[in-house]
Amino acid sequence: MTNETAVAEKLLQVNAVKLQPENPFTWASGWLSPIYCDNRKVLSHPYERDFIKSELCSLIFEKFPDVDVLAGVATAGIAWGALAADQLKYPYMYVRPKPKEHGMGNQIEGDFKKGQRVLVIEDLISTGKSSLQVCSVLSDAGLVVVGLVSIFNYGFPHATSAFDLAGIPFYSLTSYEILVELAVTKGLVSQNQLNTLLNWRNNPADWNR
Repeated sequence: MTNETAVAEKLLQVNAVKLQPENPFTWASGWLSPIYCDNRKVLSHPYERDFIKSELCSLIFEKFPDVDVLAGVATAGIAWGALAADQLKYPYMYVRPKPKEHGMGNQIEGDFKKGQRVLVIEDLISTGKSSLQVCSVLSDAGLVVVGLVSIFNYGFPHATSAFDLAGIPFYSLTSYEILVELAVTKGLVSQNQLNTLLNWRNNPADWNR
């Protein structure tokens, strides 16, 4: 079993991922989706949490060995970034979707210096829009964004194109395609449902309309 498949199996074990081709979810964007991924559920399961943390740290160490600080994306990426920073002994901060409306009005929470090399930690990548907004906030603050690491990636082509255009490399522990194929192997979805799931990924905005 590959590392990517092992991570996907952990997500399925704790029901962090729900697959409902016949009863799709509605995302905040208005898209209908046959899948819902909530990696925060893993935090409630110590052994699975430890496994994901270990895989995340290994990926960071392998792909980005020369970073100065880790930055989690609020809110779902905050815990995973903190866990990885603690394990790897990196300084840590997190980034809000928008500046705080009271107090110091911070959007970046934590200490940092201009010119530091920062790695962004996300729980998942869908369209990539919110992740790249965080990268932009960090760059505007004088930090050097070296890349982004996430637990899960839907694999939308336009997200890949957006990261390529921004010049930001990104890596994920597992992907949508690996997860749904594992779900078929485990008998959680049928082959016909697999076709539906893969078709959705190719054109999510207009799927099932």
